[in-house]
Amino acid sequence: MAKGPNAFRTISEAAEELGVPQHVLRFWETKFSFIRPMKRAGGRRFYRPQDIAVLNGVRALLHAEGYTIKGVQKLHREQGVSHVIAAGLGQNGAAFLDSPIIDDFDDSTGPTAPSPEQRRRLAEALDDLTIIKARLDGLLTRS
Repeated sequence: MAKGPNAFRTISEAAEELGVPQHVLRFWETKFSFIRPMKRAGGRRFYRPQDIAVLNGVRALLHAEGYTIKGVQKLHREQGVSHVIAAGLGQNGAAFLDSPIIDDFDDSTGPTAPSPEQRRRLAEALDDLTIIKARLDGLLTRS
């Protein structure tokens, strides 16, 4: 039974779908910060549909369009991930730029700083956890 279009793919399924070896996908992860599959226990990778679209765009740019790795990095930096994805769609790429699928893709390159309210809540949670740890340590030393 084939997986649905919204199902996550393992690295072997993604590699087969894209027509590239698995080690190429792992290599691309080291070269392109915008390729970030979900990782589960033991480092097992799961690719979301958005990840497959990005990988397909990278493959098209590198293999079909003749871009270098630095060229794809520059394209991403200057025009964003939506243009990388659109490259994988060929003639349909221009229409894709207005597609809702790219709304689901996080194009940030890293975590954002927490707001003051988030910092306050995190500090309160840390204080609560510190108190709980002290109580547990006290119970363990009595035994």
